[in-house]
Amino acid sequence: MMKKKTVAHKALTLAVLTFLALNQAQAQSAPTYPVTTKVEQTDTYHGTPVADPYRWLEDDNSEQTKAWVKSQNLVTDAYLAAMPQRLPVRKLYTDLYNFEKFGIPFKEGGRYFWTRNNGLQQQAVLYTAKSPSDTPEIALDPNTLSKDGTAALGGYAASRDGKLLAYGVAAAGSDWQTWKVRDLTTGRDLADKLDWVKFSGAAWTPDGKGFFYSRYDEPAEGAALTGANYFQKLYYHRLGTPQSEDQLVASNPSEKEWGFGAEVSDDGKAVFITVWKGGEKNGLMLLPLVKGSYAGGEPKAISLAFDAQYVPVALNGNTLIVKTDKDAPRGRLVAIDLQASRKQPWKTLVAEGADAMTGASAVGGRLLLSYLRDASTVVRIHDMKGKLQGEVKLPGVGTASGFAGRTSDKETFFSYTSLTTPTETYRFDVAANKATLFKRPQTAFEAEQFETQRAFVTSKDGSKVPIFIAHKKGLVLDGNNPTLLYGYGGFNVPMTPSYGITAATWMKMGGVYVLAAIRGGGEYGSAWHEAGTKLKKQNVFDDFIAAGEWLVANKYTNPSKLAINGGSNGGLLVGAVVNQRPDLFGAAVPQVGVMDMLRYQKFTIGWAWEPDYGSSDKADEFKALLAYSPLHTIKSGAAVKYPAVLVTTGDHDDRVVPAHSFKYAAALQAADTGAAPKLIRIETQAGHGAGKPTSKIIEERADMLSFIANTFKMPVTQP
Repeated sequence: MMKKKTVAHKALTLAVLTFLALNQAQAQSAPTYPVTTKVEQTDTYHGTPVADPYRWLEDDNSEQTKAWVKSQNLVTDAYLAAMPQRLPVRKLYTDLYNFEKFGIPFKEGGRYFWTRNNGLQQQAVLYTAKSPSDTPEIALDPNTLSKDGTAALGGYAASRDGKLLAYGVAAAGSDWQTWKVRDLTTGRDLADKLDWVKFSGAAWTPDGKGFFYSRYDEPAEGAALTGANYFQKLYYHRLGTPQSEDQLVASNPSEKEWGFGAEVSDDGKAVFITVWKGGEKNGLMLLPLVKGSYAGGEPKAISLAFDAQYVPVALNGNTLIVKTDKDAPRGRLVAIDLQASRKQPWKTLVAEGADAMTGASAVGGRLLLSYLRDASTVVRIHDMKGKLQGEVKLPGVGTASGFAGRTSDKETFFSYTSLTTPTETYRFDVAANKATLFKRPQTAFEAEQFETQRAFVTSKDGSKVPIFIAHKKGLVLDGNNPTLLYGYGGFNVPMTPSYGITAATWMKMGGVYVLAAIRGGGEYGSAWHEAGTKLKKQNVFDDFIAAGEWLVANKYTNPSKLAINGGSNGGLLVGAVVNQRPDLFGAAVPQVGVMDMLRYQKFTIGWAWEPDYGSSDKADEFKALLAYSPLHTIKSGAAVKYPAVLVTTGDHDDRVVPAHSFKYAAALQAADTGAAPKLIRIETQAGHGAGKPTSKIIEERADMLSFIANTFKMPVTQP
């Protein structure tokens, strides 16, 4: 047993001494780390013993862990404060962040809604107007919900008459949300209050009397941020009644991993119920409504095989249109006759093509289908019977998102961005196939001074992997350019070129920014995704390493000036490749990463990642996980030289619990990995990333770039 007061006191005392010492030292000096206590803890997996000496750091409520967090932050804060790049980079990042940011508008009840951040507001504000050209009014300002900006809008949905707004509030970065209802006429909240909501939106019935939402049972005391999330249930909340009287719509007591999402069809005749249990494969059910009202009843299963992805697009009379990758790895559109007396083969409306179908909507009597072609967006227009009618003209090779709406709408909105194009918003006339600019932000980033190109690198097994490279025009390929390589590689999430302040700041600093569309993502459909999962996860790391090697071979940079970054699953990516190829990189920043691949499934929603990662409960998958788990594959010894590493996490992260980063950082600091710093930056009152206030975003990401710049000895002048 550990002596709590002794451990905490020693750790904090050492950190204070280190803090004072570092204030007198140069940033390049190797820091002295707090001594992290080791415990005797060994688990046996399929006959293989695995030590876990930092298991105690999994208890985020203990005084020992809190003292450890303080001691680590003192060391890291001192190191970062001594860097001459810190203040100028933060000023540059702030200047580039300070511009109007708009969300994609949507229409409900004759009203338009969109979000706007005036530049440096902690949270974006939701506005509403009678027309896109009218002066908007504030529908809800989350900046008024907390003094420090850590209360964020987790989701919102307007009733069909546009008079009421259901909205969720997340505190301090947690995934947990409390939902309320606001009267948009008076600006006041009703008495309705829904707790323990997570991974859920709200779907109003057309009569405006209530909405569908999903929630979990109240967690045990002290387990809200770490306890496993099982047995989600779908409810209907009727306005004016307490949550305890909400009607249970769907659940499965025999399947703890089932979760539910709800969407009401455009015609108001049915509810699409998506059933999920981790991964991209899902089930789909349909629940009839009676004259726009919820009157109970049992949902009808469309498919509960969980053998593919089934995304409802529209209910066209008795025909349900669904986007699926069933028998079509790159996606297709099918029509299902709901009145068929026996099971009929589903009719293909739009067949699988060469590009990966990533989105589908029915607006203005047309089907708008989004695709990825080598990781950039293409949007095609079809009639409701599937016949191709044209293509949406986009501003360039980049990323377009949106195109939502109802079948009866004549218009929709979308956004467009690229690595050097700040996000623009367009209104799209469906019948005329014409896009007109709605909002274009004015920024301090001079896009005309920069350029982007797409290249293809060859991975270890011969696969071609697209990467996007952005930098100032006139770049000299002398192998000496500071370069930042970013990747994700998981969960069918495509990495497509889009404007970000981190990339823009890095490029303004003179660096090269590279985005790698590696396997595990959805850039080329489900086959590309599955090629980076479970026993094939090493492909993801091989792809990323190949991108780094290509950048060196083509003289963009050299290993001493190549930095890598990724968050969440991308944090796992960074941790894994640093352990496999520490010689290839000069700096690494894994953010909120999944670092303990043997125990990740034991916390919050981690079990839902098993379709991508596999589980240590299975012998073959355990072997694969142990081979790359960042926590368990750290190299040590005089011959090993690791790059500079800055680990980042948030103390309220209940998606990837901070214990992942805590244990990884402790192990990295304890190993003999060379003199380069191995630091951890732990943000307080912050979570996985969603809803993080502007001030915390700027500070964290500017510190990341400063850390890399300091490592590479890059001079940064005050803007």
